[in-house]
Amino acid sequence: MDTIADRRESFSVNAYLRDCASRTVLEAIANKWTCLLVDALRLGPVRFGVLRRRLDGITQKSLTQALRNLERDGMVIRTVYPTIPPRVEYELSELGQSVVSLMEGIKRWAEDHVPEIVASREDFDRRAAEPPTPVTGPPNPPHART
Repeated sequence: MDTIADRRESFSVNAYLRDCASRTVLEAIANKWTCLLVDALRLGPVRFGVLRRRLDGITQKSLTQALRNLERDGMVIRTVYPTIPPRVEYELSELGQSVVSLMEGIKRWAEDHVPEIVASREDFDRRAAEPPTPVTGPPNPPHART
C-alpha cells in the first residue's frame, strides 16, 4: 500500500503548469466558503445547522457541497450519530487543522483591508464610467513613413 511519502515522491509539483495537481488543491482552498468553514470548525466539532447560521448568506446547497469537498479532500471529518433524527457533526482533520492559520490570516487580512479595497473599487468604477480621454502625441510618430 502506498504511503503519503510514496505518493509525494511520484508528483512533480509546479502550480504554474496547467496539468499540475496542485492547481486543484489551490482551487479547493482559494474559496470564500472553504476559508470561512475552516475558521468556523477550528475549535472543534460543529453541527450543520450551526454552520449554516454562522456563515450568513450560504445556501444549504453551497454548504453541503463545500463540506463534501472538504471531506473528499481529507480536511473535514463527518460523523453521523445513530440517533433519531440522526445527528451529524463536522470537524477538521489533522490536514484541515494544518491550514487553519493560513485561513485565519486570509480572513483577518480581508477584514483589515475592507476600507482600502472598497475605496479602490469605487475609484476604479468611477474612472471606468468616465469617457476616455483622448491621447495626444506627435502628429507623425518618428517611425511612421510619410
